[in-house]
Amino acid sequence: MTITDDFHDLLPATRRALTHRVATAQSEGRLPSLAAAVLRDGRTVWSAGRGEVNGRPPTGDTQYRIGSLTKTLVAVLVLRLRDEGLLDLDDPLGKHLETAEGGEATIVQLLAHTSGLAAEARGPWWERTDGALRPEVADLFGEHPQRHPAGRVHHYSNPGYALLGALVEELRGAPWHQVLDQEVLRPLGMARTGYAPRAPHAEGWAVHPWADALLPEPAVDTGRMAPAGQLWSTTEDLSRFAAFLLHGDDRVLGAATLAEMRTPLAPPSGPDGSGGYGLGIQLLRRDGRLLCGHTGSMPGFAAVLWTSPQDGLAAVLLSNATSGQVAGPGGDLLETVARLEPRIPRPWRPAKGIDPALLELTGPWYWGAQPMALRLRADGTLDLSPLGGGGRAAAFRPEPDGTFTGLDGYYAGETLRAVRQADGTLSHLDIGTFVFTRRPYEPGEAVPGGVDGHGWR
Repeated sequence: MTITDDFHDLLPATRRALTHRVATAQSEGRLPSLAAAVLRDGRTVWSAGRGEVNGRPPTGDTQYRIGSLTKTLVAVLVLRLRDEGLLDLDDPLGKHLETAEGGEATIVQLLAHTSGLAAEARGPWWERTDGALRPEVADLFGEHPQRHPAGRVHHYSNPGYALLGALVEELRGAPWHQVLDQEVLRPLGMARTGYAPRAPHAEGWAVHPWADALLPEPAVDTGRMAPAGQLWSTTEDLSRFAAFLLHGDDRVLGAATLAEMRTPLAPPSGPDGSGGYGLGIQLLRRDGRLLCGHTGSMPGFAAVLWTSPQDGLAAVLLSNATSGQVAGPGGDLLETVARLEPRIPRPWRPAKGIDPALLELTGPWYWGAQPMALRLRADGTLDLSPLGGGGRAAAFRPEPDGTFTGLDGYYAGETLRAVRQADGTLSHLDIGTFVFTRRPYEPGEAVPGGVDGHGWR
């Protein structure tokens, strides 16, 4: 499919704003070519190609190198191993893989770049030199491989993901990229994503900083470092992957595991404190919107994939210039659609089959003197929210034993219990030992420590 000005059902003003943004990014950024796509609710609603690849505008089928977007795909493979019970994220890597360096780091630390391992592989510059210079896992690190104590800080580590690729190979008994093809790419229909380029594909270029001139960049096989940034893909394939990241696919990973990948494990970084990192997922807070995805770069290429779960939106930008700036424009595309065409809420419909015991739990509750409201949703979850001010909001999932487990916020993982009196009447709620009563500090309520006998005054 040619993606030049393929708009589908967006409004004309939105289409023009998106086209103007990518045209500006390609022109002012001096990018030889740029391909872009926007998804809404799992469907491509706009796409465009600017510049030239082999004398023609790029299409949705034009391959570009995607750099560190490879890491998100590798993280999906590791989470599949965890969901199958073959490893625990808190396992030290050395439990599963023999390695001279990084064996004490846990798998979750490697995924979140908190292992403290060096940022780059031993020299020379691994992105521009043949991977045969580092043929084995033991050849990845130079002197001082451990730059920070494990678990203390977020320190981006490309060799850390090389170790995760080796972990996949160890547990699957096959090269990581073959496992990726079989377990992720084929189920998601990503036939144009792979280890090496296949025509039609863009050539990588360096753009002279002071002149409108180009210099070819090498496209080497990075070998053991490949899980950090080797893959090639297209906007069509990455659009499919973005839809998967937003909604899940039980053939690969379910929605709950993908939500776990989006949970921040590394603290915000950068001067504005807007960034963070989950499990193979970069997180960016922008204009009140949480963007989840990854940026990528290799010599001659720059890429970005952002999703906005709250808006059901995703954007993909691929370019073939070493110094290409696409992360910002990618966020701009999402913001443009969200602003000009905000998501239409789904129609409200009543729940089918209300459990009277759950309905009894709803309404006002008091944590001490703090008023709270508990609401029952159609899917059986409970939403706890403060009334008239600050407080600890959380959603709770029902469990088979009649309790509820917190899904987010302060009470994530904590248990909510409905406590009843001997005659079966509802007494109070217990959330992680905190007591919620129907009245604020009323004598006779089940308040730990008791209530002053003189009451309110």
